[in-house]
Amino acid sequence: MKSQAIVSVIMGSKSDESHLEPAFKLLDEFGLPWETQVISAHRNPERLVEYVRDVDKRGVKIFIAAAGLSAALPGVVAAHTVKPVIGVPVPGGPLQGVDALLSIVQMPGGVPVATVGLGSNGPKNAAVLALEILALSDESLVGTIERHKEKLRSG
Repeated sequence: MKSQAIVSVIMGSKSDESHLEPAFKLLDEFGLPWETQVISAHRNPERLVEYVRDVDKRGVKIFIAAAGLSAALPGVVAAHTVKPVIGVPVPGGPLQGVDALLSIVQMPGGVPVATVGLGSNGPKNAAVLALEILALSDESLVGTIERHKEKLRSG
């Protein structure tokens, strides 16, 4: 766990970690301090709520929450913070993550979760979206976005 994180990455299971590696790499490349926790919304809901409220107080500005199957994690995080939450559906189970995608994207009114797609691009897009949201209030991050987009264009 890194100190003074501004991005909190929460996963529902330790097995989700390998799926999130591309996001971790990009967050490091972007210079965004981040931390990660494994907390299941179903197996340890009290600990999840306590963690979200604690990091909210410590200066975390955005959450990335990854889960598979019923994928309640992003929605539960969103229910306990006013900070943006980006949901990452994790492929797996009999529906290969489609159930997770639908769970994350079908949030009730007033509890939004930004949702990225299934597959290897989902975690990457979550990191980029986090950067873009943070850049709205931190002009110094705009150059980082521009360099990343130029890198994508050139190959």
